[in-house]
Amino acid sequence: MTVLHAASDARLEEVADQVFAYVQPDGGWCLNNAGVIVSGGESALVDTAATEARALALRDAVHRVSPGAPRTVVNTHFHGDHTFGNFVFAPQAVVVAHERTRTEMAEAGLHLTGLWPDVEWGELSLELPSLTYRDRLTLHVGEVTVELLHLGPAHTTDDTVVWLPEQRVLFTGDLVMSGVTPFCPMGSVSGSLAAIAELRRLDARTVVTGHGPVAGPELLDGAEGYLRWVQTLARQGLGANLSPLELARETELGEYAELLDAERLVPNLHRAYAEALGGVPGERMDVGALFGEMVEFHGGLPACHA
Repeated sequence: MTVLHAASDARLEEVADQVFAYVQPDGGWCLNNAGVIVSGGESALVDTAATEARALALRDAVHRVSPGAPRTVVNTHFHGDHTFGNFVFAPQAVVVAHERTRTEMAEAGLHLTGLWPDVEWGELSLELPSLTYRDRLTLHVGEVTVELLHLGPAHTTDDTVVWLPEQRVLFTGDLVMSGVTPFCPMGSVSGSLAAIAELRRLDARTVVTGHGPVAGPELLDGAEGYLRWVQTLARQGLGANLSPLELARETELGEYAELLDAERLVPNLHRAYAEALGGVPGERMDVGALFGEMVEFHGGLPACHA
């Protein structure tokens, strides 16, 4: 079953019995996916949305498939496109996330809005998770078992994946993306590869990523291939004494040319360079400077249609 929202091209896709992916095309910057789990008169939500209007549209979509408001909202990581809409649901829902998600959200605040000042963000109010966990946590939504697993550092240092073992549905957050360039300057290239190896062991049938279309476990292959390619490029760039920006300018994207947001190669190379030189996965980098180099490489601010 697919349900379109009249105000946008966002849609609900039923990926298992009463388990839905809320997909926001085209999956580019700040156009994230969410998930809805409904069972026994209860519901839970995986991630929210970037703007007030999009969060309200998500709430409307949830109400069309759920008998009531979600009792639980899970944030897969701290980035605003997955968390800014928490405030729309928090009056009725407990917001759950990894313990570092709460810390990173509090530190970042609404900083994302300043990167794209022309976006109509709405009247946002930061709503931090009120329930946090460290390694893993099991939720029960009616008869559905929902496992929260902390992996990484990968996309960030606070990634949560949401696994429904009976339905074999995996919500990856931004640890894996679909048709969209991976992005791990705040996490780790090597850590992302280790996390993907862990995800393979789950044997998921359906994979709902943080951005892009719903697909299957083949998405893990695509993500792994890209990240190994970035590692290879980084070794070559270091050997040639090229900076990540210089290397990116000389690189033919080949099979990865069709991925959205290709400019992410620059910050990804910075992370791969740091790790190739012995840097600790997940250690802090100057993300503002990396974003600036990415904009320079792109020839302007990347488009954000949130």
